[in-house]
Amino acid sequence: MATNGQANGQANGQANGIAGRPKTGVKVIVVGAGFGGLGAAIECHRQGHSVEIYESFPELKTLGDIISFGPNAGRIFHRWSDGEVTRRMRPLSIDLRKYGFNIHKYDTGEVIINQKTPEYTMDAPNFNGHRGELHEVVFNYAKDDLAIPIHLGNKIEKYFEDDQEAGIVLESGKKKIAADVVIASDGVRSKARKIVLGYEDKPKSSGYAVWRAWFPNKDMLADPETAQFCNNGDTFNGWIGPDMHFLFSTIKNGSDCCWVLTHPDEHDIDESWSFPGKLSEVKEAIKDWDPLCTRIVSKTPEEMLVDWKLVYRDPLPTWVSSSGRIVLLGDSAHPFLPTSAQGATQALEDGVVIAVCLRRGGKENVPISVRAHEKIRYDRVCKTQKTGESTRDMWHKTNWEKVKKNPEIIQFPRQDWIFQFDAEKNAEESYDDVVRELLKQ
Repeated sequence: MATNGQANGQANGQANGIAGRPKTGVKVIVVGAGFGGLGAAIECHRQGHSVEIYESFPELKTLGDIISFGPNAGRIFHRWSDGEVTRRMRPLSIDLRKYGFNIHKYDTGEVIINQKTPEYTMDAPNFNGHRGELHEVVFNYAKDDLAIPIHLGNKIEKYFEDDQEAGIVLESGKKKIAADVVIASDGVRSKARKIVLGYEDKPKSSGYAVWRAWFPNKDMLADPETAQFCNNGDTFNGWIGPDMHFLFSTIKNGSDCCWVLTHPDEHDIDESWSFPGKLSEVKEAIKDWDPLCTRIVSKTPEEMLVDWKLVYRDPLPTWVSSSGRIVLLGDSAHPFLPTSAQGATQALEDGVVIAVCLRRGGKENVPISVRAHEKIRYDRVCKTQKTGESTRDMWHKTNWEKVKKNPEIIQFPRQDWIFQFDAEKNAEESYDDVVRELLKQ
């Protein structure tokens, strides 16, 4: 059993995203330049692998709205170039240390509880900000600081593998590109799912959708009822009701506004699950709610509103192809509900672990290293996924009599087993034992 670059070298490369590890000779292709793909590529670079990214989008666009990264992600970001990336992300992120999170009863608007924001350590910070802006920081770090090749505008026609290599075929020119391992982080529609599973599977509706919007504060400021949110810096308020919840934030000292409304939706999922939203439908859904919710929604430019169908996938039996050289990562393997606030973070953890495993196994042991990655990650990911459902159900099926007696039961869960986890440390400590178990099978 090869374990090149044993754990005694762990501290050497842990803090610095640019140097510190000897080259492993492992060639990695990452498909997808979202947070999961970029994170995997950066971690592969840190661990000494040769890595390139292929992305279907022709250019980087700062799309989306709010995204959350818990301290288990902050710990990963902090290790990139001794905290340089976290310093770039901080000004773009919401600061709720003073304000906290006000949780309201849906109809009366009464604040049931103010959930305080914990003080996180410097080496494991928490980030909530605009998906596109934070993504741009990570993208530019990979491209400019680390000089990782990122090939935009390259759609994948298919994946391939044999016992010696794996790779991709590009739609344009049918160009074939091979490597020791392919990390497929190109989302729930990844074509790699078919080669991993051996069959075509289709996404399902989760039974819910999210209206979501991000917009400047101009109209909010013009209304005394809503100006309070923008005049008090960063704020976070949530209204919890029957089978729906409405979350509203102001960010960057109140200059930007963002809200999401999770609601039942039984439409079938076909090729697209993101649509332009209609303000009239949102207002109808919350007509019996606290009028302040409608007031906030009314300030939203309709062109900034998206109706996002929440996709569900049955848990996959495996994330790894038969020859062990293609691995699904992030949403390709395990899409999360937004109420987990852990989807992107778990994709980052995936990237950390696959990079460590590939270094520990070395170039001659790629398949066993890829399977060790899956073994290390699988149970934690499944357990964390379930928190999305449990939090949603806690809010959507609230027993208000019980809440009166103990308001803390409606707080957003912040579990230590999720937040205090160190994916890199865990992978280093687990690798040898996991490989031994796999070799017995």
